[in-house]
Amino acid sequence: MSRTIKRGPPPKRPGARRKQPVRKVGLFERAIGAMPVSEDTIRKAATWTITGGGIALALAAVTWIGIPGMIGSAIAEGAGQAGFRVEQIEVTGLKRMDRMSVYAVALDQQSRAMPLVDLEAVRQKLLRYGWIADAHVSRRLPDTLLVDIVERTPAAVWQDNGQLTLIDKDGILLEPVRADAIPDLPLVIGPGADRQEPGYQALLAAAPALKPRVKAATWIGNRRWDLTFDSGETLALPEDGAPGALLKFAELDGARPLLGRGWIRFDMRDPSKLVARKPGASMAHNVPDPSEVATPPSSSDGAGTQTGAEG
Repeated sequence: MSRTIKRGPPPKRPGARRKQPVRKVGLFERAIGAMPVSEDTIRKAATWTITGGGIALALAAVTWIGIPGMIGSAIAEGAGQAGFRVEQIEVTGLKRMDRMSVYAVALDQQSRAMPLVDLEAVRQKLLRYGWIADAHVSRRLPDTLLVDIVERTPAAVWQDNGQLTLIDKDGILLEPVRADAIPDLPLVIGPGADRQEPGYQALLAAAPALKPRVKAATWIGNRRWDLTFDSGETLALPEDGAPGALLKFAELDGARPLLGRGWIRFDMRDPSKLVARKPGASMAHNVPDPSEVATPPSSSDGAGTQTGAEG
């Protein structure tokens, strides 16, 4: 009688383990691993971003559906307590203005909860300062206000009733100046001279060769300029056509130097002639146009000998 023998599975080998499948690393995980920051830092940044976005959406929803302001303020204050509160001010663009003044304006808030900071109100307060031509104010969550300043450039010093004030090319008052610390800028003198600064800049532009030599300008009778040169002479310009008169004087000085030759005053209020005076002289001399003179004058000072009363 035959017998069937059933065989079971082969015995397991001692020590043999089942192979684990190799876990594939995704492109996103490899990108995070390549960053020079820890995964924990990235996680925190993502949390701040999501939280900030949620708060912003909540405030927008509160405003849109018309929930009373008190409730919206409560939500914003809650965001401040959660860390969204102004703690730092970063200011860029400042060169001359006092930095502490900007800090004081930025921190002058009824609440420092970041959602309640009125950025436009901060900007408008900053624009009240003469130095500031423009300003941009923004938030950087969770706790920083960014203030970017565009400063004005000083163009002259205005003197009126003994007071010295720095002004820009448009005559905007920037700040007071001490008499012992006047910067190397043109000096404009007289009531209203600050408001004439744009016209004064255009006047100097008409004769660029003379511009470096003009050290002061006096606004006379609220209608015309007297210019003072670095060599000490004064040039009286007419009320009308002052740029043309200054250009004519520059041409005369270029053809036959007048500045630094002992004159104390030139007068071009009469556009048909240039009148010059020397110290102690009771009469003034007409200085002829070189193009109208056949031979050069014999006087060593370069002026004609024709005389006439000063205008």
